[in-house]
Amino acid sequence: MGGTQLKKSGMSVGAKQKAAGWGFLIVASAMIVVFSFWPMVSALITSFKTGSAANMKWADPVVFNYTRMFKDKVFMTSVGNTFLYLIIQVPIMLIVAILLAQLLNNKDLKLRGFFRTCIFLPCAVSLVSYSLIFRSLFATQGLINTILMNLHLINENINWLGQTGTARFVIILALVWRWTGYNMVFYLAGLQNIEYSVYEAAKIDGANGWKTFWHVTVPLLRPVIIMTFIMSINGTLQLFDESVNLTSGGPAGTTMTMSHYIYNNAFGTGVANFGYASAMSFFVFIIVAILAVINLKVGDTRD
Repeated sequence: MGGTQLKKSGMSVGAKQKAAGWGFLIVASAMIVVFSFWPMVSALITSFKTGSAANMKWADPVVFNYTRMFKDKVFMTSVGNTFLYLIIQVPIMLIVAILLAQLLNNKDLKLRGFFRTCIFLPCAVSLVSYSLIFRSLFATQGLINTILMNLHLINENINWLGQTGTARFVIILALVWRWTGYNMVFYLAGLQNIEYSVYEAAKIDGANGWKTFWHVTVPLLRPVIIMTFIMSINGTLQLFDESVNLTSGGPAGTTMTMSHYIYNNAFGTGVANFGYASAMSFFVFIIVAILAVINLKVGDTRD
């Protein structure tokens, strides 16, 4: 009876399933094109234009916005700031994350779940909230200065967010606090996929804890390390909330990130300079793509 009905409909069960799959795929693909790819193409076209949003025209020369950014001292400062955060914060964060994951993967450790939750909780806090918390902690009359004064480590309050060096330090510290637990979860998942017999074999061969970690754990975690490294680079190069909410880019723009400066040009000033902002956005996109390719090539162990 069922076979007769299928023949009448002209489609087999497999054909119907395939048609349903294509139906879902087409809808999802159309949404990706409309909400992701088309805005990217539109932004690329906009990057070759100048003028306000209501009266944009093609730039003369057409690459004017791209040449302008390299002469823009504020933008170049924001590039330097972003790479400073990247070079310092990302290695520290990932090293701490992998060490914590190794420690909390010990099956003999008591309260493992509690410690894992405590370390992961910071990344559950909203970006704006945690930025404001750090801004309050490191205020001139904030908790950090109070503690340091009571411990007689300083004689007067430090203006943490009003000086370039200390303001950058606070941003880096906030980033490490916020994202270490997030990356630790990936390393924990990777460690739990490594057979315990591998460690037993290393122990029998006479390898101590450090040698086991360096010659067994790290190579087996290489794909996860590459993934977290690329994700961290991508996130840091698009850093925005910390620059805006912690320091407002100050003092004098010395802590401003690329995304912060792009936002200021597009929405944060009196004139919406969408063309210049789009050009800078594609500059960031190219940097992210290049660094991602380099990381994949370096981490590729295939012959």
